[in-house]
Amino acid sequence: MLSLIGQNWTHFLWALIATIMMVIIGFLTPLLLSEIVDSILGSEPFTMPDFLMNPINALGGRDFLRQNLWIPALALILMNVVNGVFTFIKGRSSAIASENIARKLRNDLYRHLQHLPFAYHVKAQAGELIQRCTSDVDTIRRFLAVQVMEVVNTVLMVVIAMSILLPRSVPITLYSLILVPPLFCFATWFFKMVHKSFEVADEADGVLNAVLQENLSGVRVVRAFGQQEREVEKFDRVNNDLRKKNLRLNELLAIYWGGGDAISMTQTLLTLVVCIIYACNGWITVGTLIVFTSTLGMLLFPIRQLGRTLSDAGKAMVSMKRVQAILHEEAEPDEPNALKPDLHGDIVFDHVSFAYPDDNVPVLRDVSFTIPAGKTAAVLGGTGSGKSTMMYLLQRLYTPTSGKITIGGVDIQQIDRKYLRAHVGLILQEPFLYSKSIRENVGITAPEQEAERIEHAADIASASGFIAKADKGWETVVGERGVTLSGGQKQRIAIARTLLKDNNILIFDDSLSAVDTETDAQIRAALRHEQKDVTTLIISHRVKTLSQADLILVLENGQITQQGTHAELCSQPGLYQRINSIQNALEEELTQAKAAEGVN
Repeated sequence: MLSLIGQNWTHFLWALIATIMMVIIGFLTPLLLSEIVDSILGSEPFTMPDFLMNPINALGGRDFLRQNLWIPALALILMNVVNGVFTFIKGRSSAIASENIARKLRNDLYRHLQHLPFAYHVKAQAGELIQRCTSDVDTIRRFLAVQVMEVVNTVLMVVIAMSILLPRSVPITLYSLILVPPLFCFATWFFKMVHKSFEVADEADGVLNAVLQENLSGVRVVRAFGQQEREVEKFDRVNNDLRKKNLRLNELLAIYWGGGDAISMTQTLLTLVVCIIYACNGWITVGTLIVFTSTLGMLLFPIRQLGRTLSDAGKAMVSMKRVQAILHEEAEPDEPNALKPDLHGDIVFDHVSFAYPDDNVPVLRDVSFTIPAGKTAAVLGGTGSGKSTMMYLLQRLYTPTSGKITIGGVDIQQIDRKYLRAHVGLILQEPFLYSKSIRENVGITAPEQEAERIEHAADIASASGFIAKADKGWETVVGERGVTLSGGQKQRIAIARTLLKDNNILIFDDSLSAVDTETDAQIRAALRHEQKDVTTLIISHRVKTLSQADLILVLENGQITQQGTHAELCSQPGLYQRINSIQNALEEELTQAKAAEGVN
């Protein structure tokens, strides 16, 4: 927190100067009122400093001021106007500094999230991260904008009030402060209690955000399975939990403000009674009574506010801890000596094994194969066999537990991550599309490319046909995550935008699953023609998609059980042969059914 304040020290310095001036002018007001009552309207000697008294005496002293009461009245008005100016300076400077800090925190968080390992994002909840980047940062901003200067204000108030009150009457000063220690202890207790309650409430708010984000992202699934009521019940459950925790927080606030008001008003009453007794006995003047009652009111408010200051400090500490939890996560390190070799070479998996963090069961076990440069390799395997994991390893999203992966003889652990990923195109089964136009979604990987190249990439991906039929063609805006497009259309747009990259290696992670067999064949034929030097890896459950690959790998339970060409694997007993037979039989049944429909 101090580091953040230090980076905006000029704005905080102006806020500090303005706060000091506000406190000084605030105490000058009752002192001037005291002079008016005691020394101008009354006969008590003036207590003003010589630099003020000399010009007054030159003009006629007490008699002159009595005949021109507008002068002290004007002085009171001017002091309050100046106080308003300093209030503006304090508010503006604090606001600029706090907004600068909030902007920096949000930028730091967002930048750090971009560089955190893939494994972190797999486990993290998007709603929780959103809350930390928004409401937690805003909690810190509010504390820095308001409460930092309130601490300075409180300390100055106490110091200046004591220096004014003690010389006038030590006994009344002691009476006036007799309930301040209990008020301070009450504020400290409140701080401890509210700190815990806010932490609990903040975590509940994070859960609510996560449920909301998850529901909105999966709205199609919710509708498809008719789970609207169940989702409403789930949201209502976490919403009620948040309500209960916020009510507990508000109960503490009510107890504190009610108790603080009771102590403050009791102290004010006690001071007023003592001052009246002293004034009636002639031990103090009426002006001194005004000074004590006014000063005490000014003093008790910031002390009572101390609970709110401590409360906001507690909230800011919790929020800062949650923000720092992200910032302290270890990012993928920069590798100044990392290599940037030509990636057109052979891809070799050399006895690669891998297990996910916190999981003792290996996903891949002793996997070894070679994909010659510029050739097409295909992977067939059941769900959970480790197909996608192999692709993640190839992009250095994870590091092998043992063994190594090389491209052109260079271990990928020595290759610069950004360089590697920039030259390895990955198309997922469920691609992410932005709520932008089709042209912006296709051209997002290379926005400087000409329209001709973008449209050519769409031709290769067999996407030009449905784009031309869209309402606004290339300028048609797709919904969030491409919700207005079919699965096959989204996959083809994802293929087109990936082709605009400078790919040395192209990975299709079951990304042709939503297109029909005819379109599948067209895309693969276009790719073979256009991407002759690109090494291609295809993951698919469709044998026809795999059949023309130069090398087919069969993956079962994390191990390569078969590898070869389509013809070789069809002649060998095993998983590939069984799936090929099943799919051929199904296709034959479908053909016969269509023929029967045609006859009828």
